[in-house]
Amino acid sequence: MRSDPRSEDKSVKETFGVALVVVASLAIPAAASAQGQANKGQQVFATLKCSICHSIAGEGNKKGPLEGVGSKLSAEEIRQWITNAPDMAAKAKAERKPAMKAFTLPKDELDDLVAYLQTLKK
Repeated sequence: MRSDPRSEDKSVKETFGVALVVVASLAIPAAASAQGQANKGQQVFATLKCSICHSIAGEGNKKGPLEGVGSKLSAEEIRQWITNAPDMAAKAKAERKPAMKAFTLPKDELDDLVAYLQTLKK
């Protein structure tokens, strides 16, 4: 006995619909979490007074603009600039004075700061 093609089609649509809802429900909290992490990173940026040497959107020291850093560098490269700036400056042949120092931050603050800097895309 053959099954009704309409019922098979309906079953496929229902399965697809359920899968779509599940994927969407997982993606929305992840996006909200990433935005929350970036917001915390913006606070870390302010607390560490990074604007003494760097600027974002024209605010801070214009000799160290960070606009577009999220497009130019990977998360790992941003992390290395924060935690191992002297080596990164040598690799980039950066000669800015004063040279950036290496920072030691708690992992969550470092992750938040990296997430924030990754949002800085032109």
